[in-house]
Amino acid sequence: MAEWLGPEEWRAVALSLKVSFWATLVSLPLGLFTAYALARWRFPGKQVLNGIVHLPLILPPVVTGYLLLLTMGARGPVGGLLAEVGIVFAFRWTGAALAAGVMAFPLMVRAIRLSLEAVDPKLEQAGATLGASPAWVFLTVTLPMTLPGIVAGAILAFAKAMGEFGATITFVSNIPGQTRTIPSAIYAFLQVPGGEGAAMKLVLVSVVVAMTALLLSELIGRRVAARVGGK
Repeated sequence: MAEWLGPEEWRAVALSLKVSFWATLVSLPLGLFTAYALARWRFPGKQVLNGIVHLPLILPPVVTGYLLLLTMGARGPVGGLLAEVGIVFAFRWTGAALAAGVMAFPLMVRAIRLSLEAVDPKLEQAGATLGASPAWVFLTVTLPMTLPGIVAGAILAFAKAMGEFGATITFVSNIPGQTRTIPSAIYAFLQVPGGEGAAMKLVLVSVVVAMTALLLSELIGRRVAARVGGK
C-alpha cells in the first residue's frame, strides 16, 4: 500500500489509523461504564445522561467540534487546566483523537448497552446468591457474555473514528502530518487541480475499512444472537 499511495496519502492513512486506535482504546473503559450504568442502574437524570451520550449523533459535527474548541481548547475551562500539566489538544493529533472519540462514543455505548441488556439478570443474581461480590459477578459472568458486543462496539467506533471529519477540522484544523486524517486529506486534495486521483485512492481505502468493519460487526452480532438464543 505504501507504494500505491504517495507519501502525503500514506501519512493521512497512518495518522487516521493512529487517531482511530487511540480514540477507541481510551474511550472504551468509559463507554463500558456508561453502557453498564444505562443498562443496569436506576438514578436521577438517567434520561439526561442518555441524551448527552447520543447528542453527537444528532448535532451537526461542526457544532460538536466548536463545543470541543470552547471547552478543550487552550483557552477553554478544561483545556486550559490540562495545558498547565502539559496536555494539549488544540491543533494536535491528540485533539483529532478526542474529536473522533466523542463522535464515535454513541455507537460504542449503544452496541455495548444492547449486549448488556441481552444478558439474563438471573445469571448475575445467581452469582450474587453464591456470595460473589458485584465486581466478581461482573468479571466472571457479565463481562464474558457481553464480550462480543464490546468488540462489536469497539469496531464500530473505530470505523466511525476513521471517517470523522466535521468535528475534527473544526477543533484541530487540517494540518498535514499532524491533524490531516483521511477525510481531511480528501477534502484538501479536492481543493487543488489534479488532486482527484489521490482523493480517489483515499476514498477506496475508506470504503475498504468501513466495509471490513461492518462485516466484522455483523459477524460478531450474529454470534451474540446465537449465544443468547442458545443455538
